[in-house]
Amino acid sequence: MNTEKRTIMIADDAEINRELLKLIFEDDFNVLEAEDGDQAIEVLDERHDDIRMLFLDLIMPGKTGLEVMEHMRSKKYMNTIPVIMITGEATADTDVKAYEYGASDIIYKPFEARVIKRRTLNIMELFESRLFMERQLEKRTRQLIESQKKLERNNEFLVNALSSVVEFRSLESGEHIRRVKYFTRIFLNYMKRYYLEYEFTKEQIDLIVNASALHDIGKIAIPDSILLKPARLTSSEFEVIKKHTTYGCQILEKFKQEDSEFYRYCYDICRYHHERYDGNGYPEGLKGEDIPIWAQVVSIVDVYDALISKRVYKTPYAVDVAIKMIMDGECGVFSPKLLDCFNMVQDVLCETSDIFSYADSNTHENSIELPM
Repeated sequence: MNTEKRTIMIADDAEINRELLKLIFEDDFNVLEAEDGDQAIEVLDERHDDIRMLFLDLIMPGKTGLEVMEHMRSKKYMNTIPVIMITGEATADTDVKAYEYGASDIIYKPFEARVIKRRTLNIMELFESRLFMERQLEKRTRQLIESQKKLERNNEFLVNALSSVVEFRSLESGEHIRRVKYFTRIFLNYMKRYYLEYEFTKEQIDLIVNASALHDIGKIAIPDSILLKPARLTSSEFEVIKKHTTYGCQILEKFKQEDSEFYRYCYDICRYHHERYDGNGYPEGLKGEDIPIWAQVVSIVDVYDALISKRVYKTPYAVDVAIKMIMDGECGVFSPKLLDCFNMVQDVLCETSDIFSYADSNTHENSIELPM
């Protein structure tokens, strides 16, 4: 291993010990010296980035060797500078203390030059290998984080692109998508606070909110004559509309890049956002907690927004009327927990339902504050 002019430090109050160690290493290393513990700390604070090994006497005037190591631990110098403790007495207590404080090795006076040099080089090689591995790991971690961020940006672009297709089919659908994202975040933040069993994290909430934008993507496969019909649908037409849940999943499959948490949220929300807690929903008639909770959240949000919004086939309900209809089960059965949460967010929904009439919801979506 190339040891050309790396720097070591010798801290010992006995000049003869410093000279002996210097003689062993001066041909291959730059050597710094300290006559006591206080001076050792001064040199370490000034040159710690350069020092690759510290020989440290246990007993010195001023700060002892253990106190010097305590200072190094507080400054995190021990992470990059291995310490070989020098002592004239081999006792179990002092040896254990030295190792507890972080010493890499202990050598005893008088010195055996070849043994000390070999042990020193071995320790330095291990430390430098470990540091190299840690830096490579940090580099790889940064690369993975950047890759994840890039994937998230790509996912967001894809979500926006796909949801925009629905918006072009119907302007009200575009506004509906933005409102669903907004209300979904409100709900999830409340559930994160009050329903700890779901263990929602901020990262999960961000993914679910983005995934909620695709809940109606399957509507691009529904004929305009049915999707935009300004009247009540017939039974056969309603059966066609119901297929938008499965059409949406078929579309997602075509854009699928990998099995990921985000894709699972997209798929579940798209497929199951019309399921109901009592099993009377579609397309599969799932019941209770068999319906993924993120799909349940988007489901109740979707119904709420549909009620308070103007559609080609209906005028909007007042917010308080829409809330009462949902709580009374007029729009299908939702879970007791979800209704309890809906009851808690009523005031927030009432305060924010008009926000889309005068502001772009994207400016608010990530800044929702929950009342204490």
